[in-house]
Amino acid sequence: MQAIPTQERFPVATDLPYELKDWQKGYESQPNEYDYWIDDIEGEIPEGLSGTLFRNGPGLLDVNGQRLHHPFDGDGMIARIAFTNGRAHFRNRFVRTKGYVEEQQAGRILYRGVFGTQKLGGWFANAFDLKLKNIANTQVIYWGGKLLALWEAAEPHGLNPRTLETFGIDYLDGILKPGDAFAAHPRIDAGKDGGERLVNFSIKPGLSSTITIYELDSSGKLVSRHSHSVPGFAFIHDFAITPNYCIFFQNPVSFNPLPFVFGLRGAGESVEFQPTQPTRIVVIPRDPKAGKSVQMFETQSGFVFHHANAFEQGEEIYIDSICYESLPAVEPGSDYREVKFDALTPGQLWRFGVNLKTQTVERQLIESRCCEFPSVHPALVGRPYRYLYMGAAHAASGNAPLQAILKVDLETGDRQLWSAAPHGFASEPVFVPRPGGNSEDDGWAIALVYDSSRHRSDVVILDARNFDKGPVARLHLKHHVPYGLHGTWTPQNFAPV
Repeated sequence: MQAIPTQERFPVATDLPYELKDWQKGYESQPNEYDYWIDDIEGEIPEGLSGTLFRNGPGLLDVNGQRLHHPFDGDGMIARIAFTNGRAHFRNRFVRTKGYVEEQQAGRILYRGVFGTQKLGGWFANAFDLKLKNIANTQVIYWGGKLLALWEAAEPHGLNPRTLETFGIDYLDGILKPGDAFAAHPRIDAGKDGGERLVNFSIKPGLSSTITIYELDSSGKLVSRHSHSVPGFAFIHDFAITPNYCIFFQNPVSFNPLPFVFGLRGAGESVEFQPTQPTRIVVIPRDPKAGKSVQMFETQSGFVFHHANAFEQGEEIYIDSICYESLPAVEPGSDYREVKFDALTPGQLWRFGVNLKTQTVERQLIESRCCEFPSVHPALVGRPYRYLYMGAAHAASGNAPLQAILKVDLETGDRQLWSAAPHGFASEPVFVPRPGGNSEDDGWAIALVYDSSRHRSDVVILDARNFDKGPVARLHLKHHVPYGLHGTWTPQNFAPV
């Protein structure tokens, strides 16, 4: 496998660049819904930046004062930042799922959470209650004329892209049936057969797990759907694509359902990492009519939540992924806000080279700095690429909250880092190409950054070609947005009319 430069230019910090209490404040609920033009701006919104950034994440970390056990159990709140004519408009609304409406009306938790949130009353009140609330809190995407809020274990919710009003569960014009899942990490192939394709999947885990792959054209119509069985329990959050393949990392975990069934743990708390087992890489052909079979490969044990990108070169597939040594356990009675960062190993960027001919896997560390939430140029999803943008720790070593945005040049090994430390905490950056741009990094990296000194969030816009000059604009919101999960950009402008 060809070596990648891993040049590192940043000194190792000797003091923590953050206070834990500052980071914790970003996990306060935001129960309010806002609708306003942003008028507190440092710098200028770039000319040519026109379209809409949608973000999704848990907006409530409690229900009427009853705290959730884990933020991943929080109800989805969509934030929309629309850019037009040098101005920006902010709006946020909760996804009115059935469970959200019921719990707000009742003023208490009515549903158990996947990651350990329990109803009041102890194990007796939770035993044998296996209903899960569709929390619609992970991703949001505009596709085929629809805005969809996604959560990987259930159907999408349709929203009005301008007002963020919830229409209800969307079965994608009959593509899905009640109870079908539609994962929260769709990939958009910008060049499939001359037109864009949305590629997504669903998982039905068990003693053997079923992976179903969907491909939709730009109008939202189904192009293909095929299912494949893989041995063992599959805990898969994300996947990667190339023009010919879908690639899944089957993490080495086991699931014991009994503590969940008997009300002692959440389903996610009943998943246990198996460090002596290998990670399995599952390669599924996108065209089931091509006559190629599903192939499986093994590599060193580790846990992958997110992939940056993948691409083909001859008989090899390269997958760039954020890899952890293990999956930290979520324990009953623990407090996610009291995490001891320095006791955990960081997520790091690795490249996996899968040779389809020799049936071998090689891996190489690309970025040792703690990092997460990778983003690439949308036209290069599934194809060879040069630049990568990620949320990152301020310090070059150790595990820590994300406080910076990191740009990696995979060709030269150069890094550029913009940091919001000590009081700022970063989210996933989204790369937005400049209209008419003539280079891969000609555009902007946009991220929500929580400013703990003001208990407010900023929309930070970086020139993707040059982080060294700092943000070209910081849009100061009137409030904070709790730490979110994922977001997408569309050139469609959904500012108020």
